[in-house]
Amino acid sequence: MKYLTLASVASLALLAACNQGGDSAAQNTGEAVNATQDATSGVVGQTSAMTMGANTVDGFVTGLGTGNMYELEAAKVAEAKSTNADVKALAAMITKDHTDAGKKLETAAAAAGPNVVIPTALDERRKGMIDNLNAATPGDFDKVYLEQQVAAHNETLTLLNGFADNSEAPGLASLARELIAPVTMHRDRAKALLDAMN
Repeated sequence: MKYLTLASVASLALLAACNQGGDSAAQNTGEAVNATQDATSGVVGQTSAMTMGANTVDGFVTGLGTGNMYELEAAKVAEAKSTNADVKALAAMITKDHTDAGKKLETAAAAAGPNVVIPTALDERRKGMIDNLNAATPGDFDKVYLEQQVAAHNETLTLLNGFADNSEAPGLASLARELIAPVTMHRDRAKALLDAMN
């Protein structure tokens, strides 16, 4: 039902943008499509984190590893495109903390067994989110980045909280519990910056 609603919203946004005419209509259409893709991505991510990610070792490692890579890539884009000192500071904090988290994930995954594999490339959903960041206009970039950050960190928190009491992989469960505080801090900072813009 959520997918149908999001598709309806996307259709209405596209129709409204197309009716405006000219180059600004094309730009508005692209922005509406990108915003809808990001919103849909958030719903898909939450569902995935609640199901596979929170309940299986492979799902958790894949979700956390891919999410971590997305965070690092998005922070690079933000550091290059944003002109807002607070957004750049958030991106720098995310780069530091997620680099550390990636190293800890490598150690915990190795201890969980030889068949536990950390992904080495972004999935299509997160590639689309990075594409949307790169496509954002200078005036919209910070808002797009912060909205993505709130959604992505909420997804990661769902994943971490769901896996925190896993008994099959105690080292990964311990890592999940350890990462809850910094991920919450990132989400709350992104939300505060976004709220200040609205």
